[in-house]
Amino acid sequence: MTLNAQWLNTFVTLCEIGHFTRAAASLNMTQPGVSQHLRKLEEQVGQPLVSRDGKSFVPTPAGEALLAIGQRRREEERQLREGLGQDDAETGEVRIGTSGSLALLLYPRFLDLMAQAPGLTVTLEAAPQRRIEDGVLAGELDLGIADHAPRRARLDGQRIGEDELCLILPAAAPPPEDLAALQRLGFIAHPDGFAHADELLGANFPDDYPGADRLRQRSFINQIGQIPDPVARGLGYTILPRSGVETCAQRDRLRVVPLARPIRHELWLVHRRGRVLPARIRRIIEDIRDTLAGAEAGRP
Repeated sequence: MTLNAQWLNTFVTLCEIGHFTRAAASLNMTQPGVSQHLRKLEEQVGQPLVSRDGKSFVPTPAGEALLAIGQRRREEERQLREGLGQDDAETGEVRIGTSGSLALLLYPRFLDLMAQAPGLTVTLEAAPQRRIEDGVLAGELDLGIADHAPRRARLDGQRIGEDELCLILPAAAPPPEDLAALQRLGFIAHPDGFAHADELLGANFPDDYPGADRLRQRSFINQIGQIPDPVARGLGYTILPRSGVETCAQRDRLRVVPLARPIRHELWLVHRRGRVLPARIRRIIEDIRDTLAGAEAGRP
């Protein structure tokens, strides 16, 4: 049964005021009009809704049940109106997908934001590029940070910066004169490291570079925060985006080697095309921009 919303509203008002004439005035109706709505609602549910005693009345058991439903609907509609009228930057959840190195850079800032705004929840997922795009498209992520402009029709994006690939050696190691020096040291590999090596080493040692699969591998680790540790201990070299280097607790034990042909990846903020972004997401976007700009300004 679908209850008539206007009749139900008249019935709830009548029960709350307790008088037909005053209820009619409140609703800007005539008293016969209120009586007609009550009669039609009773016909719809098939039971009497009020028990009359002279000029007064009380709801029947069916009327009490219907009154409770009507009052709940009113409250739900009130909450809906309030929700539609509010766009609070400090309340709600924001879900973000990004690379592991950028997650290390951004997450401390998000923790600060949540400490300032207890109603704000930030969910950060370190994920491969394909997962980031898929998650935004599926609505599982509100924002993604990609290393390229969005290529799918239902995604939109803005360029927000860049992240340089860095060749990282132990602080005491001299800059490599050739690829052989790196081979003697050994590669600290990680899931993105092979692609990074093909880009950076291939560009700077084009005559000698044999491909990532033929690098002398000293170790492998898939936890982004631990990749610099063996390098800091003097056990090898690795390649990471600069965002993953600057957040390292052992930064003073690492050397970032300048190369003749630097490789820089663009950073794009990606979201679903046509979506009107609420205030909490716009706030997160500004903080991401500020954090990246601050990291860029602090680089040598």
